[in-house]
Amino acid sequence: MINGSVDALHHQFIPDPLLKEHNYILQISSDDIACVEKYRATLAAGTARFAEIYYNYLFDHPEIADVLYSHERSGGDIGDLVRNELQFMLGLFSVDDAARESELIQAGAKHSARGVRPVWAAGAYRLFLDFLRELIVGLDISSADRDRLESVILKLVLRDLGMISDSYWRARLDEYREAFNHVSVQYECVDDLLAGLPHLLWSVDVKRNQIIYANYPLHAIYSSRLESPFPFLADMNAEDQQQLLTVWQEAVNGKRSTTEVRMSLADGAEHWYRLSLYPSLSRRGRSAQVYCLLEDINRDISQRKQLEQLSTTDSLTRLPNRALWGDHMQMALAASRRVPGSQVVVISLDINQFKMYNDTLGHKLGDLLLREVAKRLDSVVRESDSLARLGGDQFGILLQPVNDARTAAERVITQVLDSFDMPFTCADKQLCVSVTLGVSCFPDHGASEETLLMNAESAMYRAKRNGLPYQFFDPGSDVSPAEQLRYSGQIQSALDNNEFELYYQPQVDLRTSSLTGAEALLRWQHPLEGTVLPQRIIPVAEQLGMISPITDWVLVTALRQCRDWSYVGSSVPVSVNVSARSFQSPRLVDKIQWALQEASVSGEHLEIEITEATLMMDLERAGEVLARLSDFGVTVAIDDFGTGYSSLSYLKRLPIHTLKIDQSFIMDVAFDKQDIAIVRSIIDLGHNLDYKVVAEGVENGMALDMLNNLGCDAAQGFHISKPLPQELFSSWLSTSSWAV
Repeated sequence: MINGSVDALHHQFIPDPLLKEHNYILQISSDDIACVEKYRATLAAGTARFAEIYYNYLFDHPEIADVLYSHERSGGDIGDLVRNELQFMLGLFSVDDAARESELIQAGAKHSARGVRPVWAAGAYRLFLDFLRELIVGLDISSADRDRLESVILKLVLRDLGMISDSYWRARLDEYREAFNHVSVQYECVDDLLAGLPHLLWSVDVKRNQIIYANYPLHAIYSSRLESPFPFLADMNAEDQQQLLTVWQEAVNGKRSTTEVRMSLADGAEHWYRLSLYPSLSRRGRSAQVYCLLEDINRDISQRKQLEQLSTTDSLTRLPNRALWGDHMQMALAASRRVPGSQVVVISLDINQFKMYNDTLGHKLGDLLLREVAKRLDSVVRESDSLARLGGDQFGILLQPVNDARTAAERVITQVLDSFDMPFTCADKQLCVSVTLGVSCFPDHGASEETLLMNAESAMYRAKRNGLPYQFFDPGSDVSPAEQLRYSGQIQSALDNNEFELYYQPQVDLRTSSLTGAEALLRWQHPLEGTVLPQRIIPVAEQLGMISPITDWVLVTALRQCRDWSYVGSSVPVSVNVSARSFQSPRLVDKIQWALQEASVSGEHLEIEITEATLMMDLERAGEVLARLSDFGVTVAIDDFGTGYSSLSYLKRLPIHTLKIDQSFIMDVAFDKQDIAIVRSIIDLGHNLDYKVVAEGVENGMALDMLNNLGCDAAQGFHISKPLPQELFSSWLSTSSWAV
C-alpha cells in the first residue's frame, strides 16, 4: 500500500533504536531473525504468486481505487505505484533494519499525504499474512521451524503495521501542528487588524449567552461589562432598547439584522451608532453564534439629513424640486379623489429664449435670472398651492383641488403673465423676459402625476409652436405620452412600408371661381388604427429626429404628383407645410432644390407654408432661407395667420407671398362682427403689402360669399372640397366646376 523502495534481502540487520524498541516489545529474538534468514530465499520465491491477490484487493475496493486514479490524474503512473507498493510489502523479510525503518516511516507519511487510511494497509497485510501461512504449510521443513517461522512472520507483520501507523499519525500530527501554527499567525494578524478598526467587534455564543471574542476597543471601553452580550446597554437611549431586543431575537432566529441606536458618550453628548448582527447558523437552522459590529454613524446621519433636504429642494432657487413636487401632486390627487367633482390643475412653465440669455450673458447671470424668476413666481402663487423648479428653465405650479379648473388656472396664468410685464434687473442689466405655459387638469387629462405633467408639458410646447403665451392640453392636438411611446417605433417602418399618403385639398380663386393650387396634407394609413392625422405624427417625428426624412418624402411625392397632373393638362401648384424643426435644418433649401430637380418641376409650382412662431425663432436666418427660396421661384405662405405674434414688423422684412387666415376666424365670419372686422383687417394688411390672402376652413356658402365681399383672394375648405387622396383628387379635377 505504500510507494517505497525495496532494498536487497541479503543485507544483514543493523539494529536501530526504533526498530529495536518494536523488536523488544514484539519479542523478535535473534533466533527468530536466524529462522527468517534460513528460509528467506524460499519465501521470497514463493511470494511471486501474491501479486495477483494484491492487485485484485486494490482495485476491488472503490475508495482505494479512487486514490490510485487520483494519482494517475495528477500525472503519476498507476502501474509503477502498485508495483512499488507490492515490493514494499515483500520487504517484510528485509534484513537491513535501518533501511526498513526508513521505508516504514516514509510509508506512513505518504499514506497521510495521499489519503490512504491505516485500515487499508491492515487489510493488505492480512491478505499477505494468510498467503504466507499457506505458503509455509507447503514447505518441507521441520514442525519446530514451521511453528517458529509462522510466529516470527506474524511478529514482523505486526511490527510493520505498528511502525506505519505510528509514522502515519506523526505525519498527521505534523500537518495539524503546521495548520494550527498557520491559523495562529493568521489569528494574530486578524486580531491586530480588528484592534486597529474604529468599530467595536465581538461574537456571542448564543447557547451560553456569553461573549467569546471581543476586539481591543471593546475590551478597553467595557472590560468590566463583558459578561453581557451587549456591554453598552446601559449607555443606550431607552427608546432604542426595545428595538435592540427585536433585532437580537431576529439574529438568534438566523436572520441578519441591522438597527440604528443612540448612545450617550462620556461627555454627555448623544451619538448615533449602527448595530449589525450576523448569525452563524447551526445544523438546525438556529444561530450558534452571532457576530456583532457597532460603528459610529453620527456623521452619516448628519449628512443624510442634509442629503434629504437636498433631495427635495432645488439648490439654486430653494424651491421644491421635481421629486418633492411629485409628492405634493400625489397628495393633491388623493385629496381630490375624496371630494367628488373637485379638480387639480397642473401648470408647466418655461422661460422663452432662456438659452440665449444663458449663452450670451453667461451661466452666472443665467442662474441669477432663474432665482429672480423663482421669487417673482413665488410672489403670485398662493401658499396653499405648490411651486417647484422642475429642471433647467422649467417650473411647475400645482393648484390644490378646485371646483372650476379652467377659471382657477386662467386666474393664476393672468397673474403670472402680468408679473412678467416688469423687466428683471440682474447684475445691473435690464432683461425683458417672457414665459410660455401649458395646463392639464385632473381628472380630464390624466389620473397620475406623471401623465398630468407630461400633458401639461405637451400643451406648453404646442403653445410655443403656435406663438401663444399658454394653452390647455387638447387630446385632439397634443400627442399623449402613451401615443409617443406607441408611435416611436413605428414611424420608420411606416416610411419603409409606404404607409404614408398625401391628401390634397384644393384652393380656389374667389374672383374667377377657378383652381389656383392644392395643399398637400400628410396622412398615415396605420395598419391597426386606420388614418392618423399629421398633428399626431409631426410632434413624435420631431422628438425622434424623424421629421427630416418625412419632410423629404412629402416634398418629392407632392412635386411628382404636380408633374403627373401637368402631363394630363392640369397645372396645379402644391403647398407643403414645413414644421419648425424642419425649417431650422441647415439643409432645408438644398433638400427643396433637390426635390424640385428629382420631380423635374420648376420652383413656381411649390409653395412652402410655415407659421409665424417658426419665423420668429430666428428672424435673421429665416430671412436668408426665404430669400434663397425666392431665388428659384418657390413662394412662401404664413400659415394660421392671426394667432401668433402681435408684432408684424417681420412682414415687411421678409420675402413673403401669401397670408393664410386661420380657420378660427372663418367659422363664424358670416355673422360675427368681430370675426368680420379681424378678417377685413388681415385682408387689407395683406393687400397693402402686396400679398395674396387665402382663407382656410371655409365650411359653407355664406362664409364664401362674405369672404368674396371682403376682397379675399382665395379660399379652401370643406365647402369647396375636403382633402382627397390622389386618385379622388384627380377625379375631382375632371368633374368639379371649381377645376374648370
